[in-house]
Amino acid sequence: MDVSGTWKVGPLAEASGVTVRTLHHWDSIGLLSPSRRTPGGHREYAEEDLVRLYQILALRGLGLSLESVAACLDAGVEPARLVRDHLAGVEASIAALGALRERLVRLEGELSDGRAPTATALLDALRAIGAAGPEAQQALLRHLDADQVQLLRTRTAALGPAAHYLLEVEWPELYRRADRLRAAGTAPTDDRVRRLVARMDELSALFTGGDAGVSAGVRQAWHDDPAAVSGEAGAPADDWRDLADYLARARDSSAPGKELPGKRFPSKGSS
Repeated sequence: MDVSGTWKVGPLAEASGVTVRTLHHWDSIGLLSPSRRTPGGHREYAEEDLVRLYQILALRGLGLSLESVAACLDAGVEPARLVRDHLAGVEASIAALGALRERLVRLEGELSDGRAPTATALLDALRAIGAAGPEAQQALLRHLDADQVQLLRTRTAALGPAAHYLLEVEWPELYRRADRLRAAGTAPTDDRVRRLVARMDELSALFTGGDAGVSAGVRQAWHDDPAAVSGEAGAPADDWRDLADYLARARDSSAPGKELPGKRFPSKGSS
């Protein structure tokens, strides 16, 4: 950090453990752009940029893709919750590694004594290897039968804390972006709309496992109670149903196998 309280890209990369190339890439896609530039055009990162960098790295640590991270930051994440989730993930990883260490020490001791490891010791080590990860979380969705809800809970639990950011932050943000495009008169065949629909479908598959019945139930929930599902308590039901029709037309317009153009993360409030 220099005397002006800003960071050049090199020192910031070294301090954060992120490569200069990564910071340049994040700048080019609009994920993390420096607040300032020197008269010579060099990047200078201010304190607010460091806050965003921490948020990016914490969300990435929870398993979110860069696209999900961008959507969550645009929608706004609760700082205290993010730190708690980050801390929980670290503590869970420490606990899992501690359990694995104990089992490996036991295995190493048996091998050093010239004994073949017991089946119990081997199984304990295998369980410990598979136990790493944050504590499971569940999601409760309406308009689904018991088996469908259990499927969603199981798949959501496997995602850990990342599920909150994908389901409760990114997903509503995607709908808000689509609604801004709809309100602006953008055709549902526009690539921007189709990209949003494609990402919504990716999230749907992530939580439903591609189960058509579960997907239909979730869409019915949006139709029957859009304000509750979207988190927008004052959202007029007719507007959300119009949006659902708009997205359906965009989905129908997407030819199977057709690649979408490369994307740049839109800044908050943009469409």
